[in-house]
Amino acid sequence: MTQVLDKPVELVAPPVTPAERTARRKALLEWIAVHALGVAAALFFVLPFVFVVLTSLMSDNQTLTRDLIPHTWEWGNYAKVFDTPGFLTWWKNTLLYAGGGTVLTVVSSIPVAYALAKFRFRGRNLSLMLVISMMMLPPQVIIIPMYLFWAKQLDLSGTLWPLIIPMAFGDAFSIFLLRQFLMTIPNEYIDAAKVDGCGDFKTLLKVVLPMAKPGIAAVALFQFFYAWNDYFGPQIYASENPGAWTLSYGLESFKGAHHTDWNLTMAATVLVMAPVILVFFFAQKAFVEGVTLTGVKG
Repeated sequence: MTQVLDKPVELVAPPVTPAERTARRKALLEWIAVHALGVAAALFFVLPFVFVVLTSLMSDNQTLTRDLIPHTWEWGNYAKVFDTPGFLTWWKNTLLYAGGGTVLTVVSSIPVAYALAKFRFRGRNLSLMLVISMMMLPPQVIIIPMYLFWAKQLDLSGTLWPLIIPMAFGDAFSIFLLRQFLMTIPNEYIDAAKVDGCGDFKTLLKVVLPMAKPGIAAVALFQFFYAWNDYFGPQIYASENPGAWTLSYGLESFKGAHHTDWNLTMAATVLVMAPVILVFFFAQKAFVEGVTLTGVKG
């Protein structure tokens, strides 16, 4: 009796045609080119920050050489910056300006954006055009009458209040960005809330705001970054009072006092940039989502 053994079947791959080989080579080259450009762009943005950090950790003498890596890591440079008279005050003023201004801007801009997005009333399009026109108006155009009002009429020069108080009345860019985001929320949710007995204010709090968190986060981050980096406003209103300086304006004074101590200047620069970088790092998902969704529906 003859036993027949099953032999394994060998699968032979079909031959690769010249057209397929060319397509694979083209796809590989495109992949390499795209990633090479991405790496180059990343290095273009990261290397200056790395240079600033490394310089901030050098000694006084090494900063004047061509060396890029610190011989000794001088972490005490950051302590020297904090010990500089006025630096902590600049921090407190910046937190008050950026944090308080952001809260006021968001709180005051949401109702206006909600009305422009979901209410139907006469003059709505005109109101939206006024908001857009305010976005295109440079602040330098109205700085003289505004300064005369805050400094001469209200005697608030030398303080940050002329920069913080106007944020309680909304911001054109924030209103427009929130309005664009709220347009993406289906009206059926708002109608269902009103059927359940919710008024306009309760609908805004209970239905709209929870769905608008990405847009609100994007607006808050935009406003926070603007206030944190603002140099023009503090220069106009607070320059005469060092106790009201912010980090952006105080850093210029610090640089003038330590124009040869590049390690301390770079350490101060890192301390000014670090909070913004950390805030964006932890909130970038909500920020990107909010900015992306604002362009879905106009």
